[in-house]
Amino acid sequence: MKRIILLLLTLFLFSCGVKKTQSMLSNGDYDGAIERALDGLRTNKNAKGNQDYVYLLEEAFAKAKERDLNNLSLLVKEKNPANLEKIYNLYNQLHNRQDRIRGVLPLMLLKENRNAIFPFNDYSNELIASKSDLSIYLYNNAKKLLASKNKLVIREAYDDLAYLDKLNPNYKDVLDLMDQAKFKGTDFVFVSTKNETNMVIPSRLQDDLLDFSTYGINDKWTVYHNKKQSDIFYDFSLVVNFREIKISPEQVREKQFVKEKQIKDGTKPLLDDKGVQVKDSEGKPMVVDVMKTISASIYEFTQFKSVQTTAKVEFYDLNTKQLIDAYPLTSEFVFNYIYANYNGDKRACEQDYFQYFDRRAVPFPTNEQMVYDSGEDLKAKLKSIISGNRFRR
Repeated sequence: MKRIILLLLTLFLFSCGVKKTQSMLSNGDYDGAIERALDGLRTNKNAKGNQDYVYLLEEAFAKAKERDLNNLSLLVKEKNPANLEKIYNLYNQLHNRQDRIRGVLPLMLLKENRNAIFPFNDYSNELIASKSDLSIYLYNNAKKLLASKNKLVIREAYDDLAYLDKLNPNYKDVLDLMDQAKFKGTDFVFVSTKNETNMVIPSRLQDDLLDFSTYGINDKWTVYHNKKQSDIFYDFSLVVNFREIKISPEQVREKQFVKEKQIKDGTKPLLDDKGVQVKDSEGKPMVVDVMKTISASIYEFTQFKSVQTTAKVEFYDLNTKQLIDAYPLTSEFVFNYIYANYNGDKRACEQDYFQYFDRRAVPFPTNEQMVYDSGEDLKAKLKSIISGNRFRR
């Protein structure tokens, strides 16, 4: 029974595979049909049940080859340099298709008592020639684009050179030209801070904010500097403009409350309604816990101080001297320190509250320290603003 089910399942899957291949062939997806047919033949190419795949492969190959050669003929006749990549890719496609099929040959058509026919051609000369023509075109076109003052155009040159380097490694001075294109196509951004508050911004906070190496936001075409370099022309600037810093007074908030809890305080015999001690099934006397209520008066102190920093992140185009955009940046940092003492039994409190009994009052952080401590939140928000708002749209 299991063999019959397995056989039926195999026949069903084979039927679906053949129908899918026929559908791809009918819809002009010749290479898709070739891949499906090859997949079907890899297990047992000589199996009688796989004959349909052989016929489909033969037909799909013939049609794919005819289509590619017709397209090649048209592209070559047009003599348009922009077609060189298509021409090279078509020759590559013709060559690779033959290689894929060559791996399963010979394929026998049992009813006709012949091998399936796949008229192969040697495209090596055409491949070499088209690759050479494409390389020359890409190289010359990239050099032309590199002469542009438009960074977006220069980036196109870089992409062409990168493609050429993969196509034809170590071709002429391509690597040097790529370095030139990378430098010329990069947007350099100078970042700085501006203080419009009536407070001194800690220098270490400014250093931390401007240390863009920790932000991880440099991308392929954007580099941020917090110190100007003489050999760099900066395209944009980013200014973190501090507008207001509010620091609350130092406060000590007091709170008193009582905690109660029942705890075990030994055991006593378990008596029934008549005052006789109850025994278990084994005859042993039973006992119950004696509970008592404990309490503690808690005196809790909270040292509180907060700072709120308001800034504006400004994006400038240094070529036009225009403000591109501006985004608000706010951050709050809170110093909140709790300590406590008690009268009574501290076990009435939760275990995790005990830590506060071991503390004493501490000095409040200075205003400068408070502003500095707000830096991590500022950096996170600044990174979010920059990541979501690039200079070039």
